[in-house]
Amino acid sequence: MDIENVNIACSAGASQGSTGVSGSGPSGGLPAFDGPAAAVLDHRGAVVRWTVAAEELTGFRAEEVCGRPVRDLVADLPDDLLDAEMPASGRVRLWHQRGDTIDVTFRTTKVGGSAEVLVLAAPTHHVADHEHGAALLRALSAQNRITIAVHDTDLTTVQTNATPGTLDGPPVQPGTRLSDVLCAKDAERLEAVLRQVLETGAPVVRRSQQVSWRHDPARQHALSLSAFRLEDARGRPTGVAALYFDNADQIRARRHLDLAREVAERVGKSLEVVRTAQDLADVLAPTFGDLVAVDLAHSVVDGDEPSKHLGGGDMGNAALAPATVAWPAGIERGEPVPRLPDHPLRRSFRHGEPVVFGLDDFIAMVEDPQLVEYLVPKDAHSVMVAPLHARGLTLGAISAWRCGRSDPFTEDEADLMKQIASRGALAIDNARRYTREHRAAVALQRLLLPPATTDTPAAETAGVYLPAGGGAGSSGDWYDAIALPSLRLALVAGDVVGHGMPASATMGRLRAAIQTLADLELEPDELLTRLADLIQRLAAEAPSGDRDIVGGTCLYAVYDPVTRRCAMASAGHPPPVLVRSDGSAEAVEISPGPPLALSGMPYETTVIDVEPGSVLALYTDGLVERGDRDIGQGLPRLAEALAAHCRPDRALHETGRALLADLADQAPRDDAALLLARTRAVPAADTAHWAIPADPAAVSKAREWITRQLTMWGLDNLLFTTELIVSELVTNAIRYGRPPMDLRLIRHHVLVCEVTDSSSTQPRLRRARTTDEGGRGLFLVSQLGGRWGCRHGQNGKTIWSEQAIHGSP
Repeated sequence: MDIENVNIACSAGASQGSTGVSGSGPSGGLPAFDGPAAAVLDHRGAVVRWTVAAEELTGFRAEEVCGRPVRDLVADLPDDLLDAEMPASGRVRLWHQRGDTIDVTFRTTKVGGSAEVLVLAAPTHHVADHEHGAALLRALSAQNRITIAVHDTDLTTVQTNATPGTLDGPPVQPGTRLSDVLCAKDAERLEAVLRQVLETGAPVVRRSQQVSWRHDPARQHALSLSAFRLEDARGRPTGVAALYFDNADQIRARRHLDLAREVAERVGKSLEVVRTAQDLADVLAPTFGDLVAVDLAHSVVDGDEPSKHLGGGDMGNAALAPATVAWPAGIERGEPVPRLPDHPLRRSFRHGEPVVFGLDDFIAMVEDPQLVEYLVPKDAHSVMVAPLHARGLTLGAISAWRCGRSDPFTEDEADLMKQIASRGALAIDNARRYTREHRAAVALQRLLLPPATTDTPAAETAGVYLPAGGGAGSSGDWYDAIALPSLRLALVAGDVVGHGMPASATMGRLRAAIQTLADLELEPDELLTRLADLIQRLAAEAPSGDRDIVGGTCLYAVYDPVTRRCAMASAGHPPPVLVRSDGSAEAVEISPGPPLALSGMPYETTVIDVEPGSVLALYTDGLVERGDRDIGQGLPRLAEALAAHCRPDRALHETGRALLADLADQAPRDDAALLLARTRAVPAADTAHWAIPADPAAVSKAREWITRQLTMWGLDNLLFTTELIVSELVTNAIRYGRPPMDLRLIRHHVLVCEVTDSSSTQPRLRRARTTDEGGRGLFLVSQLGGRWGCRHGQNGKTIWSEQAIHGSP
């Protein structure tokens, strides 16, 4: 049809050049649009019918337009189109009633067989939005991982792209509700979300939902829901559009990451082989497999390396998870793993690759029905077996079973299991190597310790040693009970710096040094001073990087059953606890000196009176110091425990074990050593004491005293030798010593003769020449007695000699 450039019904503002925005609606806003505007034109191009939508689009009423050429509504009509016929479609600008223009896109079509033409027009921006939306909808609908559903205000599905198999669910037809597809509870939860979106207009983005289909309620599926409200052109709610994403891959990947992180956090904290294997099984079940077993070579559990050709029969079950699940009869922790026949799939196992068996494949490999019944859990449908390889060694294997309706294993899960098995194998191998070293260190430690119990005239003793656990390793704690001359007893407790073999070796050197120094009968403070000098030499010999870890603490005490007194000194060691015969217990107040690694500070000897039947407890800090308490809290607790457990009718070794069970942790971080000594006393009737005057005639007096006393004791058979010994010792004291001088006899299983003077001169045993008139006194003493010696005190020295009493034990 012809189009003329004629302006009809233009307002004054329009004829003067209106500045309105093209495409705007009334009041300058976008026009409301519920559908296309329609007009019917006759053969001359005049409007014969005008719809309400056309009136809303242009602002002109039907009576203003009908009968007039449609060209009067077109603005800026090109000259070359004045005589052109009406095109089938196009884009033009129409005048609006208020004077501005509207950009529209139109289509034309013949009405029936008449000459009339139907024109449909809509704002161009609405058409563009519709085309883009349609394209977007087509693209989304083509995604097989995204299900789109449009629900009306009653949440009935009016449109969806769901097909059979989408999201592994049944087909969804228009007119259905979520409850027709999902289980009732899941549908109720989803509809509550959609109803909230419909009512508030607030969209929901990627909300995770676990759902089950009505046809398969036992199986859970992971969905991610995004939903937004649909509105008409006037902003009225018309429904909800929901996008359902299959979230299984993301959840599976997140679960794999979480599992790998949990393995890294939980597996390897313990340095016990079986505990590490159990931690690994507990992490994998039931997250990775419904049932998980960890089998290890028997030698690995013991801390040794496995054989190069590891197979069934060489391994035993080390861990099962979950522990509450009923495994097949006969499968228990520690049970040997049966030898399985060779199979092509097992070759990849030997190269460190996990192997996956379906139930039929596993049964075909095993072949033996009884073995299948023994190995296969109830309702199992697949198993993954992964080797535990570390440092070129095959330590064992992980077996993960899936049962019931759980999914079969995938390739991604096989890769994940390979990583987990590698990390678990390293943790188990670390525990194995620690077990081997710890076992060797503890064995060395026990070999270097003295007998657990001793029985001497001074006291009966019992020692208990508890090695560290939880990865700490032995730390060189020790105790000792050393019998000294004159029926005295030395009690020792010490703690070496460091752990493992070096600490055990240092402990052995210190114990040997203390025994040597104890034979010199030094005072406790002097002995510790010399021991500190030895530590300084050991530190100087150590490599430069290890000098700071050479050292320790020590408590040295000497108990004399004749005087019933105990002298002690401490080198940075906790004080002993004395349990009196009345059952009360308290720590002994001593003045501790510096630890053995330090020098320059003196040590101080403390002397206490000890009643017969009392218990003296020496210990190391591992018994009183724990993670939740220090020595200030642990020492009163130890005193209370000693008062409760130390009973006269109870053996000391039983008391020691009960104390450790009461005070020690399940897996102590430090060694704990405890030495208990129940004191005895030599009766006054078994001792004799005389003061020796500084007169050579006193030698004959001493022989008279000896003769009278031995006759009273019934030791006439020792009269001759004792007289000679006493004569030589008293003569030397008068000739070379200084008063005051004393003579003492002690009777027990040996006869002890002691001569004390105030001189510090050290007697020496020498070989006299044939022409010498003297120098044979100590030689005679050494030949007549069992042994002899000299000890120095603060006020002089004491020379002693021992003779065995025949018939004594």
